[in-house]
Amino acid sequence: QVQLVESGGGLVQPGGSLRLSCAASGTFFSIYAMTWYRQAPGKQRELVASITSGSSTNYADSVKGRFTISRDIAKNAVYLQMNSLKPEDTAVYYCNAIIYISNGPRSRNTYWGQGTQVTVSS
Repeated sequence: QVQLVESGGGLVQPGGSLRLSCAASGTFFSIYAMTWYRQAPGKQRELVASITSGSSTNYADSVKGRFTISRDIAKNAVYLQMNSLKPEDTAVYYCNAIIYISNGPRSRNTYWGQGTQVTVSS
C-alpha cells in the first residue's frame, strides 16, 4: 500500500521561509510526477507546483519566483521551498503523486497525503 507523508508546515511571519517535505512509502514501480496543492478556508484546492520524473516543473503564477519544487528520486521524496511568504499563502498544503504500481500503464494511480498546515501571520 502506498502512502504519502508530509512534514514541514507551521507558523511563520510574512517574508519568512518554510520547507515542506513529502515522502512516498510502500511497494511500487515508479513515480511519474509529484505535485503540491493547497486549499485555503472557503476556497477550492489549487495547484501550487509540480515536478515530473524528467524534472520538468510547473508553478502557479502566484508563487513563481518565491517557491521552488525539487525531488529526490532515491528517497521517493518531493520538497517545496517557500520563500517570501505572504499571508495569502496560508492554507493546508497537500502532496500528490502519480505512481505506477507495476510496469504497465494500467497500474497508474493517484495518491494524496494527509495535508500540512501553513500559516503566515504576524
